[in-house]
Amino acid sequence: MRIYLLVAAIAGGVTWLVTPLIRHVAIEIGAVGEVRARDVHTIPTPRMGGLGMLIGFTVATIFASRTPFLAGLFQGNYQMWVILAGGIMISLLGMADDLWDLDWMLKLAGQLLISVFVAWGGLQIISLPLGGSLITASPSLSMAITAFLIVASINAVNFVDGLDGLASGIVAIGGIAFAIYSYIIARYSPSYASLATLIDVMMVGICVGFILHNWHPAKLFMGDSGSMLLGYLITCASIVMTGRLDPASIHASIYLPVFMPILLPILVLFLPVLDMCLAIVRRLAKGQSPMHPDRMHLHHRMLRIGHSVRGAVLILWGWAALIAFGSLTILFFKAQHVAFGMAIAVVVLTIATMYPYLKHRIPEIQEENATLEAARHNAQHATAVHDDVTPENTRSGSESLPVAGADSSGQENPSR
Repeated sequence: MRIYLLVAAIAGGVTWLVTPLIRHVAIEIGAVGEVRARDVHTIPTPRMGGLGMLIGFTVATIFASRTPFLAGLFQGNYQMWVILAGGIMISLLGMADDLWDLDWMLKLAGQLLISVFVAWGGLQIISLPLGGSLITASPSLSMAITAFLIVASINAVNFVDGLDGLASGIVAIGGIAFAIYSYIIARYSPSYASLATLIDVMMVGICVGFILHNWHPAKLFMGDSGSMLLGYLITCASIVMTGRLDPASIHASIYLPVFMPILLPILVLFLPVLDMCLAIVRRLAKGQSPMHPDRMHLHHRMLRIGHSVRGAVLILWGWAALIAFGSLTILFFKAQHVAFGMAIAVVVLTIATMYPYLKHRIPEIQEENATLEAARHNAQHATAVHDDVTPENTRSGSESLPVAGADSSGQENPSR
């Protein structure tokens, strides 16, 4: 575990050190995000922070390849180098978008080509939990599923990257959860070294190193070069994990963890994936392109109900942690205990999420109720007055009044 922590610290430290230099370069070459209608920031801010993350990941990878404990993952196995090459290409594609705002179809085509290249290089879904057991997928099916998962994850993280520190924090939380899972699985293998764990800890390291510069108010945005890299890496780690499971020796109906290499990335990216799906459905329903920008993302809704930028980020981190670690703890604790703990956490997070809305809405509701009560009271008072002044009361009152020119007996006084 200590070597993994050291590698994560190197990835984070290098990212933290080079990010200010990347910021200066971004300003010099014009990679500065102008303020758009859908943006939350109010001043132009440099982008391309993903380049610093890529440098941190690359340095940590080279360091890991020279350590005795992890060197075996690189000897006779080019999978990690293929992943690194794909990461470099996906970051370069993102940098091009940060500079020139590429058309979404061109960017999607580039993502698909890079994903196919990585799958062709050996990073593939080897087995799938279907029919109560693990089955080995055909090469063509493996490449198709791999490419789809990579492209979907890349765009999911890209969609949620709308507030300072949001995307990097969510990916870091998911990376921690998945690193714990992959590390535990690796302890049952002949070698404790795990490529999936290595990718996860390096990814967590570059996220933490970048957050130190990206916390609100951010000095630099990760841009597409960073969000696409993070979505790519977290999926690569999960795909690598499937290669550690033997379809012939594991029965999926009795061994829950075989599902987790596919389920856990979906769960840790639940918020980004949910946001992406809602955005696509919303835009298609309006007859717009799926990539058409708007201000209806989850983080925009959080700001609209009254959260500050930092508050919205922290609460969304909380939801991401609940989903990621909740799905992980079910492997080690009784389902009833996990469900009870998650129910309490859901209540707390729901209250925290809705608190600004309720804080402003409850006084408004009380004022509306007071207005309705006053109106109801006035209406009841008017009704009571109307009931008192009836024709019978008016007639009896007129008969009891003395007539002018009459005495007390009711007869007319002739002297008047």
